[in-house]
Amino acid sequence: MSDFVMLQTNLRSRIKTRSMGVKLIVVCGLAVLMMIPALLVGGLVEDRTARAADVIKEISNHVGGQQTFLGPTLAIPYSIPARSPADTVKHGMYLVFPARATGTLKVATEERRRSLFKVPVFQADLQLDGTFDLTGVPSAAPPDAELDWSRSEVVVGVSDARGALADAILTTEGKTLTLVPAEIAQSVSIGADQSPQLKLILFGTKVDGMAKPNAQFNVTSVLRFSGAQRIAVLAYGKTTHLKVQGDWPSPGFDGGFLPITRAVSSHGFGAEWSVPFIARGVRAEGQGNVIAGLDATALGVSFIEVADPYQSVNRSLKYLPLFLGLVFLSYFIFEVTTGRRVHPAQYILVGIAQIIFYLLLLSLAERIGFGFGFLLAGAATVFLFSANAAWIFSSRMQGIRALAVFTLLYGLIYLLLRLEDNALLVGAIASFMAVAAAMYFTREIDWYGSLPVTGAPQDQTAPVVPGDTA
Repeated sequence: MSDFVMLQTNLRSRIKTRSMGVKLIVVCGLAVLMMIPALLVGGLVEDRTARAADVIKEISNHVGGQQTFLGPTLAIPYSIPARSPADTVKHGMYLVFPARATGTLKVATEERRRSLFKVPVFQADLQLDGTFDLTGVPSAAPPDAELDWSRSEVVVGVSDARGALADAILTTEGKTLTLVPAEIAQSVSIGADQSPQLKLILFGTKVDGMAKPNAQFNVTSVLRFSGAQRIAVLAYGKTTHLKVQGDWPSPGFDGGFLPITRAVSSHGFGAEWSVPFIARGVRAEGQGNVIAGLDATALGVSFIEVADPYQSVNRSLKYLPLFLGLVFLSYFIFEVTTGRRVHPAQYILVGIAQIIFYLLLLSLAERIGFGFGFLLAGAATVFLFSANAAWIFSSRMQGIRALAVFTLLYGLIYLLLRLEDNALLVGAIASFMAVAAAMYFTREIDWYGSLPVTGAPQDQTAPVVPGDTA
């Protein structure tokens, strides 16, 4: 029986004399362990992001999706006679781009909602003009090719015809013609072999008597289309000039060329492009495949959601190791400076509260935006951590101390999420300062010494020495 009592005494002594260095290692291990439920939160964010993408795709399919337009281009069918009885007649399409192209776009946008998700959609009025100079055409036709000028058409292209809100019309020499599905080719594909192909549906009309060798004429096409998220016009002329006006407050300008002038305000935007022939990188005329290179000349405007909640929450999850480590480090410093032991289970509860913060942030950001969502979720979590510190250390002063520390910590994380170019620098400096503070507050700690247990009963029993008969 005395051996059992001695074993209990030794075990109790070992538990009491566990060094603070070991406790710090245990706390670090718990912080790493809490990354497992964090992965589940990351999976939930991905699921919500995928759901939002499905809604965007569904709505976009109804309004036309991301639209890309090709302005008036002259398409001339040709044939190559058979050279021998064994050969067959070959047919093709010869394209001539206008010498000068001028376009204007006016875009009106709105947000379509489906449940918690919203998609920016637009209605665009386009006027795409072209000035053709057929002097020297054809200069890049295949050998022995015979162009059939009588069947030539002026065609325009669009990536999704379902977005048409009105008939497309073409005006030339005082005549107004309605564009119909082109007879020469129903569609063309643009894009290099290494990039995704974009299919353009062609609409055209014959221009009897005007399309002939060495002729010059002007055309104007008018289109009205709907779409979602992005609109772009290819640089369809040897030289192309494009103006775009819209009411979206946060546009993104993309494609092969950036606008030479732009103006963005809370009421809308305006932009202007000018693409000279030497910058376009596509020949002025050629066989049908000459159009493939136009994908690199797109002049595009994307309608961006500045406060995308899923992107913002996903960014915040990338800082979770830093965030969780600083929270645990703060509690450990409270522990060693107050001399009050904190059980590992209490660290786990703190970690779980931190994980739930991200669930709150995600659910609130979907409804009220990331900024207000972070404010509410962060305030709730900070007050919980502060109250928990007051409960654990039985001190209102420690609760106030925790309130100040965690308010500063959450403010730092929000600042990192709002910064872009300087986020790494600020995060590195903040981490360095946190470690420096930990070193300072623990500078007098004997890491090999035991962590005192406040309020623990003192064992007054004298150690039993084997062989002592007294």
